[in-house]
Amino acid sequence: PQEGRGILLGGVPGVEPAHIAILGGGVVGKNAAQIAAGFQADVVILDISVDRLRHLEDIMPANVNTVFSDRHSIREQLRRADLVIGAVLVPGARAPRLVSAEDLKLMKPGAVVIDVCIDQGGCLETSRPTTHSDPIYVVDGIVHYCVTNMPGAVGRTSTYALCNVTFPYVRRIAEHGIPAAVAGDPGLGAAVNMVDGHVTNQAVADTFALPYKPPAELLSVS
Repeated sequence: PQEGRGILLGGVPGVEPAHIAILGGGVVGKNAAQIAAGFQADVVILDISVDRLRHLEDIMPANVNTVFSDRHSIREQLRRADLVIGAVLVPGARAPRLVSAEDLKLMKPGAVVIDVCIDQGGCLETSRPTTHSDPIYVVDGIVHYCVTNMPGAVGRTSTYALCNVTFPYVRRIAEHGIPAAVAGDPGLGAAVNMVDGHVTNQAVADTFALPYKPPAELLSVS
């Protein structure tokens, strides 16, 4: 009904499972691979970090393989894939464009792409933001799912999860003030994008061609 290939992810006895290619082996890519592996699909994770690929090889089941990500390997996986999941992230910056409109033509008719990084601009040239009420569109026979804020589909769970991970930072700021909290926590410091009108995140400054200032120069601890 959704114009896909009509393939059960895990297959059945006598019928091969779907082939799933995941672009990016970070948090999203790892979790997507674990879920797909649980369905007994044939999964490949592509990433540019060999150390990350080694880690994934150690923790993933036998039906998940890893491949170093480059132009050739991406195109090869596009040819094979029934489902491609875009899960690349450059913190603070636009997602890298890994799949061109021409590359898309390598895929099988009815194959599906899910661009999880659409909130950062998407990693496919053909990606454009969609909504939960109108989630898909088709380009050259390939079904695109590019819903922004995908966790919003499970609002209660995603809200509690976000609160759980952000509350310690809120408490630290409340107890120590912003300058001291940032100085004492590198993770919190990396999240500071602007101070007094100055861009303090290098990736954001590069994306918008704005001058960059280190946050330490602008946040003094008394």
